[in-house]
Amino acid sequence: MDTLTLNSFAKVNLYLQVLRKRKDNYHTISTLFERIDLHDTIHLAARPDRTLRIISESKDIPHDATNLAYRSARLLQDTFCVQKGADIKIIKRIPVGSGMGGGSSNAACVLAGLNRLWKLHLGRKALLALAKKLGADVPFFIYDTPFAYAGGVGEKIKPLPALGKVRLWHVVAVPRIHVSTPLIYQAWDELVMKKKVKLTRRKNSVKLLTLALKKKDISLIGKSLFNALEPVTVSKYPYVRTVRERLAQQGLAAILMSGSGPTVYALVSSRKEALSVYAQLKAESHWQVFVTRTC
Repeated sequence: MDTLTLNSFAKVNLYLQVLRKRKDNYHTISTLFERIDLHDTIHLAARPDRTLRIISESKDIPHDATNLAYRSARLLQDTFCVQKGADIKIIKRIPVGSGMGGGSSNAACVLAGLNRLWKLHLGRKALLALAKKLGADVPFFIYDTPFAYAGGVGEKIKPLPALGKVRLWHVVAVPRIHVSTPLIYQAWDELVMKKKVKLTRRKNSVKLLTLALKKKDISLIGKSLFNALEPVTVSKYPYVRTVRERLAQQGLAAILMSGSGPTVYALVSSRKEALSVYAQLKAESHWQVFVTRTC
């Protein structure tokens, strides 16, 4: 096997609580990830030398050693003294900097793919150890699971097999603005840690959300969705509120921003409803809009 093609899926956060700032300046969080079928495509081709190349038509991602997929391949090479290389072609569909984990997913996909292509025979534990070195969201994508809790800085993953058969439909709206994640966490520190503003913390909501997901009750799920970063992002990027309000005007109630933004999604009861809302938003906005499903 000299080539391999893989789907690199996106994620959304159904719940995100920021707990505290750590001494290393990262933040301890509690979150519930959902994998969705919006995906990039990664084509891997083995090379006989140690050269690594990023190939992509996207102008929104780096094509050099700063690309997270490149760093993923280099980490694998250096850790296990691999004398082979790879051409890594990335077909981007997940909007860059959207809060849906596209770069992290690409990194995990390259780790898993090159493990196969280079015949390293690494197990999940070894891949997770590498993933943790690359970024907080990368470990989630190593697991083949639609839902998972995450703690620590996001790297401590607990898959939720009880939700294995749950499938949700979403309308995902991505305004064409770039949100800086470091800036949002810095603002969270200023507003919360310095007690300039008190943001609500929800206790046990993640458990209520899990029960609602088991019941596939959109109304109940909507009441349990939570993102502690959303008011912070909205304060810095007010246009995110505009997106949320427009979704609400469509009669949707289960609405949340993913990650640090700017993506805002709404859960709907069916594909038919999702396509109806999608058509309306596409006709009247300049946002990127997607219909997605749990995968």
